[in-house]
Amino acid sequence: MLEIYNENNNLIISDSSKNNIVLNKETSEVELDTFDVTYPWEYEKSWILLEVKEYEDRLFYNFLIEGKHLVIINDDTFELKEDILSFFGDVDILIIKWSKAAAKVYENIEAKVVIPYWEEKDIFLNTLWQHVEEVEIYKHKWEFDIENTEFVNLK
Repeated sequence: MLEIYNENNNLIISDSSKNNIVLNKETSEVELDTFDVTYPWEYEKSWILLEVKEYEDRLFYNFLIEGKHLVIINDDTFELKEDILSFFGDVDILIIKWSKAAAKVYENIEAKVVIPYWEEKDIFLNTLWQHVEEVEIYKHKWEFDIENTEFVNLK
């Protein structure tokens, strides 16, 4: 089971073994169980696989956690080309920094669950005609709905 929630200006992704991926929403830095992963490389820690790719001087994060592909995109000012889209692959959970431009990124990735973050995340949701209620925590236990994208609005 994956749990995703906000805590002290961080977005926390916690697996069933309580291993944490931490995204600092202010600095966009990512940690994997307190291990700094802000460099392009392939990492493995606590049964979590991670590939960090540098593309147009930005870092993109692709995790394999409990058999699910989770992608963190914390910048939407990059050109969508085949090489970065192939890096994302088949995305189960997309965590993306909000903006109207982020909607174009989402539409090209087609994730099963989308979680926007940042102060104005409602702009992203409204741009996509998604009016979902805010929740304290998102818990994913089973399979994803492959027909529809689920949007999550974290408090």
